[in-house]
Amino acid sequence: MKAIIGVDIGTTSTKTILFDLQGNVLASQNIGYPLHQDQPGMAEEDPEQIFSAVIQGIHDVLKSTKTEKFVLVGVSLSAAMHSLILMDQNNRPLTRVMTWADNRSEKASAALQENGVAQSLYMKTGTPNHPMTPLTKIMWFRQEQPNLFAKAAKFIGIKDYVLFKLFGRYVMDYGLASATGLLNLHTLDWDPQALETAGISKEQLPRLVDTETQLTGLSELNAQRMGLKADVPFIIGSSDGALANLGVDAISSGKLAVSIGTSGAVRMVVDHPVFDPQGKLFCYVLGKGRWLVGGPVNNGGIILRWVRDQWFSKAEKPTYPELMQLAAQSVPAAHGLIFLPYLGGERAPIWDANARGTFFGLTRQHTQADMIRAVLEGIVLNLYEVAQRIKQVAGPITSIQATGGFSQADLWLQILTDCFDQPVTVLDNHEGSALGAAVMGMHSLGLVSDLTEVHQLLSSAKQWLPDQTRAKRYQEFMKIWSETSRLGEPEYAKIAAFQQKYLD
Repeated sequence: MKAIIGVDIGTTSTKTILFDLQGNVLASQNIGYPLHQDQPGMAEEDPEQIFSAVIQGIHDVLKSTKTEKFVLVGVSLSAAMHSLILMDQNNRPLTRVMTWADNRSEKASAALQENGVAQSLYMKTGTPNHPMTPLTKIMWFRQEQPNLFAKAAKFIGIKDYVLFKLFGRYVMDYGLASATGLLNLHTLDWDPQALETAGISKEQLPRLVDTETQLTGLSELNAQRMGLKADVPFIIGSSDGALANLGVDAISSGKLAVSIGTSGAVRMVVDHPVFDPQGKLFCYVLGKGRWLVGGPVNNGGIILRWVRDQWFSKAEKPTYPELMQLAAQSVPAAHGLIFLPYLGGERAPIWDANARGTFFGLTRQHTQADMIRAVLEGIVLNLYEVAQRIKQVAGPITSIQATGGFSQADLWLQILTDCFDQPVTVLDNHEGSALGAAVMGMHSLGLVSDLTEVHQLLSSAKQWLPDQTRAKRYQEFMKIWSETSRLGEPEYAKIAAFQQKYLD
């Protein structure tokens, strides 16, 4: 029997899964690591802890599988987007990993917006202007930590760091490169204007390679630590978002993937680069002949955690299913209560790191159940706004695949189905990006003829259908929700500055 490993290097953990070539899970491991937030706006991780999680994860799945005889054909990688590490001339990290959630480059991002450079770069790179991008992070280092910036020989991401530690080469796949704000999608090369804006040279970035590139030649030490042969090929893979679409068979035009985990995203695969005239959607590379258009949101399930932790005492703290039961006591549109879910700033659809959350329409008649339901609905309606923008630039939505932790919550899925007024399919597959990585690896190795063969590897699905009475109410409610979501935009920067001024 042949098997392949998919490794998904995430923001707070690395998930490693051993699959057979029919997509069955033979063994899995999930290793977490802390997110360092020592100061406002910071969101960093230790690159060595992440590298160790990759090594340990591969070792553990190979050791723990109950399948006695199999041939490991390869290891394929997925990784979170927008990470940045500064490396010195001796190939040692000068910094921890700055993750997508690090907002300290907000001023650099604002400057690009004000001088008009942001839109010019977007139309070349497909990356919206936001502090998440490595481009603005590099600008922040140049402006705020010039001594550290001057010492940097290389600017890389976390997957690049792992691959360098394994193979001694700085390489970056087109998928992750297209999320840096530095790659020109038209030429698939580092963009001269973006490099000039960042203040770096092409030589300070990794060599660009295709997403199905194979790397071989592990050192004996690394091979022994992972428990595999030194000649096992590693397929570089793509980004977690792109591979998540692949992992749920949402890689054909019209198939929309909607995901809510800690954060959330709405994504569709297209056969050519697509740009939003207002720069509100990303366009990233999935693989050969496939691009991903969509938008990520900062505020998903993390808001439910806030509700649970801040609204209830330790003694009465509910489980997530119990929160759903409370929300079910309310009605669609929560008796006219609007919740804008911008507790962590926001990326799509408004792209404003200063955005703040809001309850609007609150009266004495509203209950705790109404407020919890409004939270669930606000997260979904925010995603709906992103989906509508995708529809405008990429064409009609023909089907919806739901993924992420929220797909285990029946009420939340029904809200999604009714708000979108379209059937929603939930696959019995929680492997997402890791399975997508494995399928891309199989294609690279010639074990499948096309990426669409992922459909044959997926297990049973459940379909949710909209209720027309509820859908009609949501369509009316959405118009008010959308208009309300724009009201606070002129004041977000002011309230954010006030909060920062009086931060204890």
